[in-house]
Amino acid sequence: MICSINPATQELIKEYEEYSDAKVESLIHRAETSFQNYKSIPLHKRIAMMQNVIQVLQKNREEFSVLMTVEMGKPIVQSRAEVDKCIWLCNYYVDNAETFLADELIATDAKKSFIAYQPLGVILAVMPWNFPFWQVFRFAVPNLLAGNGGLLKHSSNVSGTALAIEKIFLEAGFPENIFSTLLISSPKVKNVIEHPLVKAVTLTGSTPAGKSVATTAGNVLKKAVLELGGSDPYIVLEDADLHAAAKTCVTSRLINGGQSCIAAKRFIIVEKIFHEFSRFFLEEMKSHKMGNPMDENVTVGPQARIDLRDELHQQVKASIVQGGELLLGGEIPDIKGAFYPPTVLTNISEENISFKEEIFGPVAPLIKAKDEKDAVRLANNSIFGLGASIFSSDVERAEKIAKQQLQSGSCFVNSFVKSNPRLPFGGINQSGYGRELGLYGMREFVNIKTIYVG
Repeated sequence: MICSINPATQELIKEYEEYSDAKVESLIHRAETSFQNYKSIPLHKRIAMMQNVIQVLQKNREEFSVLMTVEMGKPIVQSRAEVDKCIWLCNYYVDNAETFLADELIATDAKKSFIAYQPLGVILAVMPWNFPFWQVFRFAVPNLLAGNGGLLKHSSNVSGTALAIEKIFLEAGFPENIFSTLLISSPKVKNVIEHPLVKAVTLTGSTPAGKSVATTAGNVLKKAVLELGGSDPYIVLEDADLHAAAKTCVTSRLINGGQSCIAAKRFIIVEKIFHEFSRFFLEEMKSHKMGNPMDENVTVGPQARIDLRDELHQQVKASIVQGGELLLGGEIPDIKGAFYPPTVLTNISEENISFKEEIFGPVAPLIKAKDEKDAVRLANNSIFGLGASIFSSDVERAEKIAKQQLQSGSCFVNSFVKSNPRLPFGGINQSGYGRELGLYGMREFVNIKTIYVG
């Protein structure tokens, strides 16, 4: 059985029976049959269906928000913002799909030559629990508009959300089986990727999970897009607005209980302002309220599962053993639920676990750099490369560092890293490859076909 447990109360929400191999096989074949009809539906009709999705999201905003909060512990205010962001995403692609998918004329020696963008087929999406609506929608919306079909293997602890999303597309008028949820365990993903009717796979998750999916997809020559872990560095230079920088850094660290691939993970502060910034940072961390995620004043809910909370605590303890100094938090509270308090560590070396590994929770290591050059070196000293931020009152200086020196898929100046429907999103190195969102995201899973008329 697949169990969904409320991380704030540890109460069982619901049990789901895992789909049998026969049912999975049937759903894949139904998806392919649906795709063969769906791909011929004119784009303007697919756009109309997506406009219906917007209406369904708007009508059921509170229901979907509560579902997310109950299943994975996200503060209710953040859950509502996630639904709103999905609506924004839908509107963006509704407005731009025709432009992104239009034939592109190319001048050659031919009478006519052009590029056509055509759907690949049924795409498997393996999605995480941390943003259970947003992660799925940023895959599903551009791909359904492009004419593809979708199979969703969501995290087991958000199975209710997975089924709700499947229902949204049905209610909006999309054909039956063009987007289906597979309630299966992770070991069964390999067989789905290898299935001849599944044409590609996208995964958002850990680096080890990405390596496993990439290996399987590579062995059967199928395209994969991987958005994996991160250890995003946030550089604070001596001329930064320290109050504003501290507030922004803490906001990034604590969003979603710190459970975000693009949350601030390593805070690299030049020596000259290290102590002053640390004081502002601590004050800001202390101002956040941990508690019942249904309380609208709470900004830090529980971790998504007890085992994840315990793993986080082990990382904190290991960091201290390796020389880290605890300034705030760092203890599991004596209350029910998977809660972990905002935690701050300092005296962090480059060999410390909180410098080298992804810390997926509300834990902030403060790292001292000698100067700008050393800060950039420390920021780039990572196996990851998802996002990075830099804070300075000299915007031209910071922009130059962001563009030319920081090694990541996204670099933000005087702001925290966030995904945006209009901008491509993804990483380099151990943070994966391929892009979601924007023009590039829509064209990841299409056949970029050259037509030459002599």
